[in-house]
Amino acid sequence: MTSSAQSVSRAERKKQELRREIIDAAFDCFAERGYHATGIADVATRLGIGHGTFYRYFQNKRDIVDHVIDDLVGRITTALTAENAPDAVSTLDEYREQSARIGESLARIFSEDPRIPRLLLFEAPGIDRPMAERVLDLFDVAAALTAAYLSHGVELGYLRAGLDVDSTARAINGMILGSVISSLRTPDAEHQRRLSEAVRRVMYDGIAAREA
Repeated sequence: MTSSAQSVSRAERKKQELRREIIDAAFDCFAERGYHATGIADVATRLGIGHGTFYRYFQNKRDIVDHVIDDLVGRITTALTAENAPDAVSTLDEYREQSARIGESLARIFSEDPRIPRLLLFEAPGIDRPMAERVLDLFDVAAALTAAYLSHGVELGYLRAGLDVDSTARAINGMILGSVISSLRTPDAEHQRRLSEAVRRVMYDGIAAREA
């Protein structure tokens, strides 16, 4: 690599680092003040940068929320691919193991940064109508993904025949969201483990084929 290319690479890396710092600073401000009470000046002051620097990276604070949700969707999608894809298992035991892996992955996503569920569930829906619709769309996508897992189980016979797949998917996701909200109030690993286990028991014992 030439010195010129190395210089460009370093400059790009620094740009990406500052971009991430702006997102994190804005996130902190949203968590402390609320989205609507946070101004660009608050974010800039926290980082010690000028307004102009902020606007070189983001159009406005609303733009940051879009990027945060994009990142969250990407992380959730990654947790639901490869060995955790809907058609990756073929027995109830494998489904149990898969559900445990997915639960652990999602728990890490939401527990490692409590700002994410706070923003997604409490702040983002009140930003404006398009953002509220985007959050609802995200929940619809999650329900469709969960339904794909259930449909696969019904087709292979390890989940109950005649299962109302769409409604059951939304019910399961509702339990997961409920456990996320509960963990915001009680951020304790044991509390989260018990909630996750309870959700999985409903998923296994509540909808497994009777002969399984």
